[in-house]
Amino acid sequence: MTTLRKDAARNWDQIVAVARALVDQGAPLQLNDVARRAGLGVGTVYRHFSTPEALLETVAAPCLEALAAHGEQALADTDPWRALEGFLFRTVEAQVTDASLAPVAAAATDTLPRTTELKSALRSAGTALLDRAREAGAVRPDLASADLVPLMCGIAYAVNVHGGSPADRIDTAHRYLATLLGGLRAAPQRA
Repeated sequence: MTTLRKDAARNWDQIVAVARALVDQGAPLQLNDVARRAGLGVGTVYRHFSTPEALLETVAAPCLEALAAHGEQALADTDPWRALEGFLFRTVEAQVTDASLAPVAAAATDTLPRTTELKSALRSAGTALLDRAREAGAVRPDLASADLVPLMCGIAYAVNVHGGSPADRIDTAHRYLATLLGGLRAAPQRA
């Protein structure tokens, strides 16, 4: 990102803050509405974000960056099961606490190159972590890396429907994921 003048940077921050609040409320992002709520002209918002998708991806970027960083940390863990488990727990926590993540992660195409990079890093980390766990005999051999995203989305959806109060959502997500992980673990070898 290029360096913005102070007033432009302030406007950018205000636009993103308003968008974050709208996303957290479950409201659709419409650039005209964002401009009105931010107290800015529509042209100012469009100069910073040409589409609602670009704005949504910008709102989701901190979460994606944190998950990508956690994926890198997990890859450094020498215990393949613990690394995969920790990565999946962090991912499901993000899914149930950041409303911008699901629509950005589910989008077939990205508006911003940074979003594409981050999503690719997450997919790569998840695949590598699963491959390591499978090679170590820690997970079922029939679990494919393509299965991870639908399974995690299923947990997030279940939490959204049945998760209880916002304070209970992470605990519910952890309980659901722990149950799923119990089914994914490889059966111990019998002598």
